[in-house]
Amino acid sequence: MERHVAIVGAGVIGSAWAARFALHGIDVKVTDPAPDVERVLDEVLANARAAWTHLGLVVAHEGTISVVGSIEDAVAGAGHVQESAPENPAVKIPILEAIAAACPPETVIASSTSGIKPSDLQPTIDNPGRLVVGHPYNPVYLLPLVEVVGGVATDDAAVQRAMATYTEISMKPVHVRVEIDAFIGDRLLEAVWREALWLVNDGVATTEEIDDVIRYGFGLRWAQMGLFETYRIAGGEGGMAHFIRQFGPCLQWPWTKLVDVPELTEELVQTIAEQSDLQSGHHDLRELERIRDANVAAILRALEANDWGAGRTLKEQRERLG
Repeated sequence: MERHVAIVGAGVIGSAWAARFALHGIDVKVTDPAPDVERVLDEVLANARAAWTHLGLVVAHEGTISVVGSIEDAVAGAGHVQESAPENPAVKIPILEAIAAACPPETVIASSTSGIKPSDLQPTIDNPGRLVVGHPYNPVYLLPLVEVVGGVATDDAAVQRAMATYTEISMKPVHVRVEIDAFIGDRLLEAVWREALWLVNDGVATTEEIDDVIRYGFGLRWAQMGLFETYRIAGGEGGMAHFIRQFGPCLQWPWTKLVDVPELTEELVQTIAEQSDLQSGHHDLRELERIRDANVAAILRALEANDWGAGRTLKEQRERLG
């Protein structure tokens, strides 16, 4: 990328975007009103470097990360803008309006929103055809997936340019062709999240027990084959058709509570918080991030060795950096 990338909003997601772009040799300008933005960027970049060391990646040239004082300073002349402001249209829309007014008219503006439809964000911005959603997964510097979604006014060319940019930084862009709230990934995650809340609410399991069921069980399968391919194997020699015929009727049984969600009373919030503290409170945030990153990196390297799934993206990343 010849021109710099602008990051507007440098919280958990924005700072990790900055690290991913910089580690691919791309200069980044960041703007965020938080007084400790430089500290956060430094800490996240340090974690990203450590994670890439676990991956065995060698970075020949790092791009610079510069903190600037305004949206205008960040986006002027930018080749790509990644907005990562709080998940609230009332906050995001004025920021996107300011971005669109100040950046080059052809520059793609991507929102990191995890669930707001782009059509709800673009009506009042200049040149709305270049706005897309580019929804990543945390940590952005390590996980390759990004969901790319266009709104009713989005040009096809903007979607393709966004996907090309993300490919350039070794991501796996998935084009969400139908614009829906929460896109694909968060739709799936919310279904699991609702069930997990009910299990805690009803006293069936603690937060640690639920996490253990995931990380010792089906989570390991999902990390390398996803849902449908896993169930294809479960169907045996009869394949997916046999699996559906055998287990499909179970969907009619009253196993789940997906149509409802427990009331998030203060008692339930406190129960979840206390159980989570018992589970993980002996680690601080950055330590937990480093543990997570080392584990994910090890899984990615194993998948790379088998030329499978997200490991293929890591292989391409290694070739791109080499």
